[in-house]
Amino acid sequence: QVRLVESGGALVQPGGSLRLSCTASGFTLEIYDIGWFRQAPGKEREGVSCRRQSDGDTYYADSVKGRFTISRDNAKNTLYLQMNSLKPEDTAVYYCAARQRRPIITPQAMCITSRSDYWGQGTQVTVSS
Repeated sequence: QVRLVESGGALVQPGGSLRLSCTASGFTLEIYDIGWFRQAPGKEREGVSCRRQSDGDTYYADSVKGRFTISRDNAKNTLYLQMNSLKPEDTAVYYCAARQRRPIITPQAMCITSRSDYWGQGTQVTVSS
């Protein structure tokens, strides 16, 4: 069956780093648009970073630009989110996502509208001293 399984969430001090992983099964992640989303307590789901498969065009939310990096390892069928210089406001449940590459949409649209086909179960990231 199609699954996305996340790991790597943890309690981290401000300024620290963390890498989230998301392993796909039942489909080949390489041919899908990919994204990371998060939802903080009392807030709406936010698209953190999305990447279009067709050309690799990538979107980052202004709040994480320069600190977070989305990537994937095709051999491992795994998606990653590297998070550096973490802030308390980064505290949220983080979800990985995969979207079929057709029809073509911008990575901005994928992130802003939360358009995706498959979702991970979520992993908690807490940034606190």
